[in-house]
Amino acid sequence: MRALLEILKPGEPDWELAQAIDPTRLPSHVAIIMDGNGRWANRRNLPRVAGHRAGVDAVRASVETCARLGIPVLTLYAFSTENWKRPRGEVDTLWRLLDHYVSQELPNLIEHGIRLRAIGRIEALPAQVRRRLAEAERRTAHNRGLLVNLALNYSGRREIVDAVNAALEAAGRGGRKDAPIDEELLAAHLYTAGLPDPDLLIRTSGEMRISNFLLWQIAYAELYVTETLWPDFRRCHLLEAILEYQRRDRRFGGLSRPAAGSPDAELTEAVGLPKR
Repeated sequence: MRALLEILKPGEPDWELAQAIDPTRLPSHVAIIMDGNGRWANRRNLPRVAGHRAGVDAVRASVETCARLGIPVLTLYAFSTENWKRPRGEVDTLWRLLDHYVSQELPNLIEHGIRLRAIGRIEALPAQVRRRLAEAERRTAHNRGLLVNLALNYSGRREIVDAVNAALEAAGRGGRKDAPIDEELLAAHLYTAGLPDPDLLIRTSGEMRISNFLLWQIAYAELYVTETLWPDFRRCHLLEAILEYQRRDRRFGGLSRPAAGSPDAELTEAVGLPKR
């Protein structure tokens, strides 16, 4: 948190937003559905790929802000399995942009202790992109700052299928073919195994859909939708999302502690139930 305030000037809008954030209640994991590149380009009478190029600045701003805030994990939905249906030229441009981004940003990631990891069915990506990602993962593996997951050729349903098959295979190797698969075992074979589930899921462009993203992991995530298109998403928008997250009462299926003097509080006192 202090690292973010150091680069902001008192009185600036971003400084005011950052000052309002409670550093003790930051989300452990932020996930973002980066949507609106095509609409951003269309509104400017530009080809769709111009929106993808402009979206790189939003990625950079989000990574830097999360790192300076001290958020442990950021997952970005970069390319879904359904995105292969787009025109071949657009898909090829996306891969070139990704290759360029990773190459250009790698020194900065290393300098600031940021780890980079790709999740999804990576084996289907172009060979050059796979090599670039593997290099970035290797060279940032020992960093201890923010972990950035790039979800590539990703599908939430396929992740669950892959996790079930991996769990069954592991059970077979261990001589436990008939052992039941429980939540703990399945979670241990997800692409995000070992990481906290997202506390905050952000979607840009105003669409009210999950789009097959982290279906298992977002069971109790707070959802935040902004009308801002992804290429326009900057530090202030991320800070606003975090402030909204901190205003919410996260009950995880339970109840908040009853206010003093309320009927629920009096009932709790009368029957001797433990106070939350």
